[in-house]
Amino acid sequence: MERLIEITTVPIEIQMTVNHARLDYKRSTVDLEVSRDKGGIRIQSKPIRLQLDTFEARNSISPTAMRSIEQAAQKGQQKVYDTMATYARRRDLLLEAKIGEELITRFAMESQQVNTNVAMQFLPSTGPDISWEDAQLNIRYEMDKLNFDWRMNEGQFEFIPGNIEFSVTQQPDVIIKYIGGPVYVPPSSDPDYEAVDVKA
Repeated sequence: MERLIEITTVPIEIQMTVNHARLDYKRSTVDLEVSRDKGGIRIQSKPIRLQLDTFEARNSISPTAMRSIEQAAQKGQQKVYDTMATYARRRDLLLEAKIGEELITRFAMESQQVNTNVAMQFLPSTGPDISWEDAQLNIRYEMDKLNFDWRMNEGQFEFIPGNIEFSVTQQPDVIIKYIGGPVYVPPSSDPDYEAVDVKA
């Protein structure tokens, strides 16, 4: 009898992938920031300074009220000293035994003396006080400055553990295939049917 059915089995296919453990190192990154400080030239000039003090020169011609009072006080004090000296000198003369006409005449003449030293003053008796400060010149030059700011990030280690991956590439299957010819019902409908003689 002819075989009518063909049965085929398809096995399962499994793919296995092994990933080994590894240690990855990420390199450090470096950032550089550059800034510039601008320099320049600075010039500082100070001219000569003249100081002229004419206070004493003006006071010698036209003294102030305070200076006039001071000078008058000095003159009065000097006049007192001179008068005391004159009286002292006359006392010594009066102690002599004989007082003559000549001595009395001299006393009279001294008391009648007039100060003829009178003059008008138009020029100062003292000059002005002159002083000065030297001139100065300062030059300062500064070059430009570059500032480098390094920012370094530390490197990092990353551990990646190993793993095993299973993937099914083909599912198991059973394939049943009919390989025989057509089956006619009733059998007499088969074009190639031949009747069977069952008579003995």
